[in-house]
Amino acid sequence: MRLNVNYIFRKRLAQYNSIEELFGTLQTRLKCDVDLDNQELKFSGGSPLVVLKNIFSFKNRSATQVNHITGDVNYMALVTGKTSVLTIHDVRSVLRGSILKRFYLKLVWFTLPALFVKRITVISEFTKSELCKVIPFAAHKIRVVYNPVHSQLVYCPKEINTSYPHILLIGTKVNKNLERIFEALNGIPCQLTIIGQLTKEQLALLKTYKLAYKSMFQIPYPAIVEAYKSCDLVLFASTYEGFGMPIIEAQAIGRPVITSDIGAMKEIAGGSAYLVDPYNVKEINTAVKTILSDKALRDELIQKGQLNIKRFHINKIAKDYLNIYKEVAHA
Repeated sequence: MRLNVNYIFRKRLAQYNSIEELFGTLQTRLKCDVDLDNQELKFSGGSPLVVLKNIFSFKNRSATQVNHITGDVNYMALVTGKTSVLTIHDVRSVLRGSILKRFYLKLVWFTLPALFVKRITVISEFTKSELCKVIPFAAHKIRVVYNPVHSQLVYCPKEINTSYPHILLIGTKVNKNLERIFEALNGIPCQLTIIGQLTKEQLALLKTYKLAYKSMFQIPYPAIVEAYKSCDLVLFASTYEGFGMPIIEAQAIGRPVITSDIGAMKEIAGGSAYLVDPYNVKEINTAVKTILSDKALRDELIQKGQLNIKRFHINKIAKDYLNIYKEVAHA
């Protein structure tokens, strides 16, 4: 008998699509093995009022054997119950703000959902380690399932422009570390493409360092794929990630990657990227110059990247999720 899995998504907003793209890729592979349904919540945000409105407007479908809460709306576990899988993408970015806000988020996003669901999936060993500190009582429920490489990302070799490289930066939030990256690129002739809406402070720094750039935000995923294809290298020296999708996305296209020597980024890179201390501007600067000047290193990183992405092949990830769905359905 085929399983029926209902995917519960946050209300989709134009500027956020990573979770939707991730599970869209997964569903393309899983539709041969399970019957799939999708439910998008009606309201966005994390206030107590929004949480209550989403909970009370949710209607569980009769055919559903497994509910999969795909992320960002963990509290939906309070109505989906034991036949649920909850995916948690990261911890620290949620648990921030005032003491009262952190208490509320820990209770509603982590503690209570962990009591209700049968399984919790996380996207890296790093996130598992962090989550176990927040909900140690539910450590036995947690499984690591990596994010898959998107099917639209295929190897596309390119002759690197070493004299005036096109450098791709993904994300503009505080953890993306753009302020230090801009400083590190000061004096290096280059063209930046920045995915994400820039702040006034970031725009001012780009002007201060006289960096040539173009920025794009609220763009469809195919446009992001084209940005990877047109760049010469990807610079992703973030200070915190639950996974670090740009690492494997760039490697799938065939671009060298500079990323951080900490947390999930080091784990996901697996020795296939140029690692730097994201807090050290000089290290970031040296990394860019080294990759541009050393063809043998570039070729080595590209080759290692192609091997690394095999760990994140959609067939493996789909199999991991399917096994978890069976566990939950038959428990």
